[in-house]
Amino acid sequence: MSAMTVGKHAFRLLLTGGGTGGHLFPAVATAEKLVSRLPESAIFFVGTGRWLDRQHLERCGFAVRTIHSYGLKGKRPLELLKALAVLPVSLVEACWQILRFRPDVVCGVGGYVTGPVVAAAWLLRRPTVIHEQNSVPGLANRQLGRFVDRICISLPDSARFFPAGKTQLTGNPVRGPILEVMQKRARPAGNNRTLLILGGSQGAHRVNELVSEALITRAESLGGLRVIHQTGASDEAWVGQRYRQAGIDCQVAAFFNDMADVYRQADLVVSRAGATTLAEISVLGLPAILIPYPHAADDHQQRNARWYADSGGAVVFAERELTAERLSEQIAALLGDRHHLRQMSTAMAGLGIADAADRIVDICLAVAGR
Repeated sequence: MSAMTVGKHAFRLLLTGGGTGGHLFPAVATAEKLVSRLPESAIFFVGTGRWLDRQHLERCGFAVRTIHSYGLKGKRPLELLKALAVLPVSLVEACWQILRFRPDVVCGVGGYVTGPVVAAAWLLRRPTVIHEQNSVPGLANRQLGRFVDRICISLPDSARFFPAGKTQLTGNPVRGPILEVMQKRARPAGNNRTLLILGGSQGAHRVNELVSEALITRAESLGGLRVIHQTGASDEAWVGQRYRQAGIDCQVAAFFNDMADVYRQADLVVSRAGATTLAEISVLGLPAILIPYPHAADDHQQRNARWYADSGGAVVFAERELTAERLSEQIAALLGDRHHLRQMSTAMAGLGIADAADRIVDICLAVAGR
């Protein structure tokens, strides 16, 4: 049933956010959890005009609308003036979407579009919840934290930015198919190992360069290694060609739609330190080598990574200090030490919160008086 259909529903949830997979995937996981618990619920997304956001949400069967909205942080003067000028329009459009849908709760999951939508919900006296994925909140969530009803956080470190009385650690929701991998993932008995390289939904050129060079350097000593590499669209061709010329067993793609299948095969992950990827690999107990994106806002990826490294589940390298040789040594050392990999896996799994979506749904229902 369309979310905009007039009629009675068990619960009406408006979700807002997006702009990256890191914001979108947890929102989808939360929506799917609500529908699985209350099948007559109505879900409605208000997001950015990003084509990938709309495509993914519509493929999942959710109604989605966009409003005019632009980011404020780190913009040049003319861009900042444009963003500020559009804010009143954003607020009016958000109010209109809320009045049309009549949600029981408005839940913001991060990204600049969250600001005007949650602010509009507050003005219209609708119950409000925000979810912060990273250790350092973005600008929109920092401001919204002052007046929303409840704040859900993924990492304990971010609690210091919000009022204690309405902040709760929920974890970061993980998509259902990935949660199913927890029960099904079985490790091979032989010496073969699979290395998974992830740069985020947009890829990471420097990570692609470092990892491919590192593996080619040690191709002979890493006999039996299988590589699964998500490159992003611009690097897919040359990375795949490089591996094949070196005789490395590889599966290279710009983007993997079936991440559950990819995770099921992995023994070790090399990745950026986006919050959603970290939530997924921690739930699955996958040890990792993390290379935080050095230009992330407030260096939040470095802080994200450090939380997992301090537990022993990951090793962290600053991109500016990392060489292909050093990376190849680390990969070889970890893949060659089964006992250490098991210890890292246990430590990583200890930080995973598999029921994060359930926790957020519980909070949404509570603030709505359900």
